[in-house]
Amino acid sequence: MKKVGFIFDLDGVIVDTAKYHYLAWRKLANELGFEFSKEQNELFKGVSRKRCLEILLDIGKIKATQEQFDTWMIDKNVDYLAYIEKMDAKEILPDVPRVLEYLKKKNIPIALGSASKNARPILEKVNLVSYFDSIVDGNSVTKAKPDPEVFLIAANNLGVNASSCIVFEDAVAGIQAANSAKMTSIGIGDSDILDEASYNFKDFTEISDSFLESLLSKKSKEIN
Repeated sequence: MKKVGFIFDLDGVIVDTAKYHYLAWRKLANELGFEFSKEQNELFKGVSRKRCLEILLDIGKIKATQEQFDTWMIDKNVDYLAYIEKMDAKEILPDVPRVLEYLKKKNIPIALGSASKNARPILEKVNLVSYFDSIVDGNSVTKAKPDPEVFLIAANNLGVNASSCIVFEDAVAGIQAANSAKMTSIGIGDSDILDEASYNFKDFTEISDSFLESLLSKKSKEIN
């Protein structure tokens, strides 16, 4: 087993695709006859597409047959894909490439652990796919966060013990999943919301190379 591995969530950590999810869900809500706010969209962070639609229908008090449910799932994704089709490297959140480059130069294995079923095409569009030794997405898992399945598969793919992994997450469910897997969790976003994380940063501009170095050193000592 390699010593230390890093796992990144996608939405809200590497790129801000949450805005595109919101626009697609809002469009569907409007077509079904009700409004869907940005505040309500917060309920969707780190949640599977199926669960998001269940929540949306609860908000709108809409009953659906299985056929309608499946159709709306597809409709939402078609709209979402139309938005992300226009994505490019400008969509990458600040200082993410610097952190990825730092880890890559040190030959640290890196994985993506995301609920998104569109993770790979998004990474390709923003030209970051080459940094990742493993991509575990919504196509690879059966259980949504806060279940740790996605991170445990990523750790296994990297050849790293779960307890030796460090996870970057922007959602409470993701932090809980990382903690459940006995991984070190780093919250990206509001520290009041992500208060279960081992460490908190507003974004990657606050994560210095020296912090990463100290984190790697601490992890290595824990293992030895």
